[in-house]
Amino acid sequence: MARWILHVDMDAFYAAVEELDHPEFRGKPVIVAGPAPRGVVATASYEARKFGVRSGMPTVKAQRLCPQGIFLPPRFERYEEKAREIRAILQLYSPLVEPISLDEAFVDLTGTELLHGPPEKVAEEIHKRIPKETGLSCSVGLGPNKLLAKMASDSAKPGGLRIVRPEEVQSFLDPLPVEELWGIGPKTAARLAEKGIRTVRDLREVSLSLLCSWFGQKGGEALWRLARGIDEDPVVPVREAKSISHETTYPADLFDPVEIAAEVRRLAFLVADRLREEKLLAQTVQIKVRFSDFTTLTRQTKLPEPTDHPILLAAEAAGLLSRVKIPVDQGVRLLGVGAADLFPARFQPLHLFVDAKLGEALHQIREKFGPEFPKFSGASPR
Repeated sequence: MARWILHVDMDAFYAAVEELDHPEFRGKPVIVAGPAPRGVVATASYEARKFGVRSGMPTVKAQRLCPQGIFLPPRFERYEEKAREIRAILQLYSPLVEPISLDEAFVDLTGTELLHGPPEKVAEEIHKRIPKETGLSCSVGLGPNKLLAKMASDSAKPGGLRIVRPEEVQSFLDPLPVEELWGIGPKTAARLAEKGIRTVRDLREVSLSLLCSWFGQKGGEALWRLARGIDEDPVVPVREAKSISHETTYPADLFDPVEIAAEVRRLAFLVADRLREEKLLAQTVQIKVRFSDFTTLTRQTKLPEPTDHPILLAAEAAGLLSRVKIPVDQGVRLLGVGAADLFPARFQPLHLFVDAKLGEALHQIREKFGPEFPKFSGASPR
């Protein structure tokens, strides 16, 4: 039976929700971002993107590029509400719905023809139904696997629909720049460009043995498969909401701020290990602090994108700790770090981004030498 996978990607989702709730913002450069100087852009409307504003950009840079922009703080509860509406629509067509963030999801339509008709018809119906029922624009891609469905929706942005049939795979992929292949990052694209490989067709014409000599066995095989649109990754339905956490009660209260901060970072690394083991990404980071008198405080923050990266999680946890005022006459009895709003890990076949490789290396080091590695200044593992 031929596979049919649908990918839905909401267009400038956070900014679009803000425009839905504030019609006066429509047609203006809307930028959803954390506060300067340390905040980053979560989403920019297409009007803001004309000024060069992009997701992940420091807020201060976005302010320089687009001083007339409407800067708004994220409202994740509202975005989650709209994401649930979208997911409910998708689940009418298949039980196999895999969110990969609040604004993206895969749907496995394989074998649903008797219930809903041809997948092409379903894709068209979903493409019309989501804007009609939610007031939000979406891009939809349909293809024989997740890779091609995702790339089809990317090519249809904003607001379009693209169907890639099995016989069209190479004609669709070949003209594309290699950096548009889902899973290839800027560094890999740059290495390929150095070797004269700029399009997917160029990449497809390189032998498997040569690719493996350049990128190693795993990396070479992944590139060879990407160039041919091969992907057997299944659509994994969303898990029940849960969280992953690590906490420690100390035999002697902690008073040293440096040691307390180091412990929070250590716990965050343990949470990152669990996320990687369970192939999950988290979009919420939480901390718990219990003082000598058993008073307990919790803090949490939402991330612009789900992650399992230990350094990012540790930095967010440390930032939350800085918002906790620790009484000078009390020590810390317990510390905890948690991750919530969990999603199945994104498709990352090559792990070729520097931060992804670093995170994986740290995970492997701790698997080999124990959870106390790396050691953090001012702290000893409990």
